[in-house]
Amino acid sequence: MAQYMLLLHDSPQDFADVSLEDMQGIIAEYTAWREKLASEGRLVDGKKLADEGGKALSMKNGSVSVVDGPYSEAKEVLGGYFTIEAADYDEAVAISQDCPHLKYGERIELRAVDPMHD
Repeated sequence: MAQYMLLLHDSPQDFADVSLEDMQGIIAEYTAWREKLASEGRLVDGKKLADEGGKALSMKNGSVSVVDGPYSEAKEVLGGYFTIEAADYDEAVAISQDCPHLKYGERIELRAVDPMHD
C-alpha cells in the first residue's frame, strides 16, 4: 500500500480567541480521528508541530543562511502532519475528508510519499 502525507496548513490567528476548554475539545477531535485511523491500520505517523516556527535554511553562493521560521503574523503555517496508507490518491482523499482540520476551515495538502529504494 502507498503512503500519503497530509500536511496540515493553518492560519495561527484562526485559533487565537479559542478558549482553553474549546481547544481541549478540538484536540480531542483530532485524537479521535487519529485513533480511528490507527484502528483501521491506516496510520503510519502524525504529529503537531511546535508553535514557535522553527528555522528556515537556504544556500546561496555556497553559504548557508539560517533565519527564524514563520512568525505568528504569517497568514499560513504548517501546523502538523499525518502519514497514512491508502491504495491510491482517491482513497487517500476519501480518508482525509473527515479530518477535523477541514471542519475548522483549514487546508490539507495531500502528497504521495516517494518510496525510495536502497
